[in-house]
This record gives sequence, structure tokens and C-alpha cells, in this order.
Amino acid sequence: QVQLVESGGGLVQAGGSLRLSCAASGSTVSSYPMGWYRQAPGKQRELVASISSGGSTNYPDSVKGRFTISRDNAKNTVYLQMNSLKPEDTAVYYCNAFDMLGTPRLNWGQGTQVTVSS
Repeated sequence: QVQLVESGGGLVQAGGSLRLSCAASGSTVSSYPMGWYRQAPGKQRELVASISSGGSTNYPDSVKGRFTISRDNAKNTVYLQMNSLKPEDTAVYYCNAFDMLGTPRLNWGQGTQVTVSS
């Protein structure tokens, strides 16, 4: 059973940066495509960055050019570098692996809160 632990969130002013980490334990996730998701209060969880097992990345327009996802398979860890943060980026951030249909395949971790003040 893979466990995911997210960390690195916090309170930051608009325009600031944060680097989130997602450490997997229990089994390797190196062969899985991985994604960072976020959920703001009253909104559905949305995918904000994904990375294939080979390192290809994808982002929605809302974060493109500001967020960068990366992975260190030796450490079984996925990262999300977030720059030029905006108040609308405020949410709880989660990571997960997903299958070919885009469906999350592991149990969710506790997430890490990101709050961006204006």
C-alpha cells in the first residue's frame, strides 16, 4: 500500500514562491504518471500539473508558466515549484498517481495547505 505525504505548503504573499514535495512510501511510484491536484473551498479537486514516468509534463493554462512539476525517482518523490503565486492559487494541494484514464489510483494523502494573500 503506497502512502503519499505532501509537504511544503504555507502562507505566502502574492507574487511569492513555494516548493511542494510529495514523498511516496510503501512502494515505488517511478513507473506511474503522477499529478499534483488542488482543491479550494467549495470547489472540485482539479489537476494542476502532471508528469509521465519518462518526465513529460503538462499543465492547464491557469498555471502554465508559473508551476513546474518534477520527480526524483531515486527518492520516490514528486515536486511542485510554484512561482508568481496568486490569491486564486489558495487551496489544499495533493499528489497522486493516475491511470490511463486519468483516474487517481492511490489513496489520497492529507494534502498541504497553500494560502496566498493579496
